Amino acid sequence: MNPISDFFFDPYRDREAWLIALEAVAFVFGIASVVYAKRENIWVYPTGLIATLITMYIFLRDELLGDMMLNLYYSVMSVYGWWNWSRRKGDRILVRISRTTAREKWIGFLLFVFTTAFTYFVYRVFGTEIRWTNYVDMVTSGIFFTAMWYMALKKLENWTLWIVADIITVPLYAYRGWGMLSLQYLIFTILAIQGYLAWKKHLDNSPQAS
Repeated sequence: MNPISDFFFDPYRDREAWLIALEAVAFVFGIASVVYAKRENIWVYPTGLIATLITMYIFLRDELLGDMMLNLYYSVMSVYGWWNWSRRKGDRILVRISRTTAREKWIGFLLFVFTTAFTYFVYRVFGTEIRWTNYVDMVTSGIFFTAMWYMALKKLENWTLWIVADIITVPLYAYRGWGMLSLQYLIFTILAIQGYLAWKKHLDNSPQAS
């Protein structure tokens, strides 16, 4: 096999087939979720929920506590976002695409700080050795946490945060030898850029919503 195929498949040589199948399912549903989000489609949440629940289980098995806690939060926020996006008054959708207010920016910043600190606390409580990659995990966890909340509120800035965190995660997962996950986040990055452009175009064409 060539070095490229080795990079993608070596981590799976000794992995149980059923776990590889689970990761493949999470991969497909994760991509589908971002595609639906880009289209402002409610299916972002049921597809995302399947992906995060599976991923949470896999990370728990691999003792990746920070990533596991993040996906637990994703699962909870998927339920909230599903409910929030579904709210209607007659035929009118109540939650529309908009930009964050100054208050929401501050709340987002506090969520970032809290999540980063909490993830550090989780590593300490479980006695996990903290390496530089774990500190990167803590920062990206804070960014992803805030992005998920902004998405539930249909805020344009959620895409900016996804893009930043995805770009950081691509080389991080590649460094760890997780070729398929690195590829997944590269796809997420491309889709997030497309999502930002699609939502911004919607706002530009609907000034009353901004």
